Amino acid sequence: MSVILAVGEIRNGALRNGSYEVFTAAQSLASQSGATALALVVGPGAAGLAEEAGKYGIANAVAVDDAALATFSPEVYAGVIAEVAKAKGATAVFMSATVNGKDLMARVSAILDCALAQDCNAITHDANGFAFTRPMYAGKLFATVRLNSPVALATLRAKSVKAEENAVSCSVETHGATFADARVTLADTEFSSGGKVSISEADILVSGGRGLKGPENWNIIEDLADALGAGTACSRPVSDEGWRPHGEHVGQTGITVSPDLYIACGISGAIQHIAGMSSSKYIVAINKDPEAPFFKVADYGIVGDVFEVLPAMTEAVKEIKNG
Repeated sequence: MSVILAVGEIRNGALRNGSYEVFTAAQSLASQSGATALALVVGPGAAGLAEEAGKYGIANAVAVDDAALATFSPEVYAGVIAEVAKAKGATAVFMSATVNGKDLMARVSAILDCALAQDCNAITHDANGFAFTRPMYAGKLFATVRLNSPVALATLRAKSVKAEENAVSCSVETHGATFADARVTLADTEFSSGGKVSISEADILVSGGRGLKGPENWNIIEDLADALGAGTACSRPVSDEGWRPHGEHVGQTGITVSPDLYIACGISGAIQHIAGMSSSKYIVAINKDPEAPFFKVADYGIVGDVFEVLPAMTEAVKEIKNG
């Protein structure tokens, strides 16, 4: 029987939300194709974390934990994923399309000499095998591709699949892997969002552009975000000017996001920015220029001054919450 290997990613001692989405997708595709879904978690605390795959219907998991994994090395981690894929006879390997996920799966692709579909927003299965849907040309179109290789590798864009709990008992096997030489290691990680949810995992994002006129006005973005329980994001010019950290930059050369609600404030809507958030479920654009390109892709548009609209929205949200 073929095996779909679903790779979870650890961050700060816990599995990232995208891992649960990958577990859900793998189990669903396994049911459709007659394959077996197998979870893999690599890193410190993997044995305990791998059991969480059972919440999403996966009955078997592999955990790899060793002192050699205490310091993250993409070469070492990719080698472990490839080794387990070979050992378990995996015909497909899926991982969340985070920065690490895309890096690791590219390396796994090279090790296994197999094709990789990056940043997919849908994976389906039919009589001809797996089909992967992914954006192309800065999100102007979506292509459905098939991979002609013994093992199909893919990364899944955050929030393209809803993580659905379907609890079963999960048996965890500890795998003793052979570790590659760590020529590159992660020295340190600095999180710019100070404990807030990663923008790639946020359900709601309030994003600002040059229409805010300067970093001293960013509080109106944060006020609305706080009222909504949302994360904050920005356009590339804002991060280039140093108003906001580059980790909040959404776009073709920044972070790709897929929130349920994306509120674009004072952003004109260049194609490079839209490429990074076009898969949002609902898009609201606020701009005083009625010809702003963002209005062409927005579900809802407000023509107005962000300095008037945002405070009014914030107060309205607070009033609704307070009954």
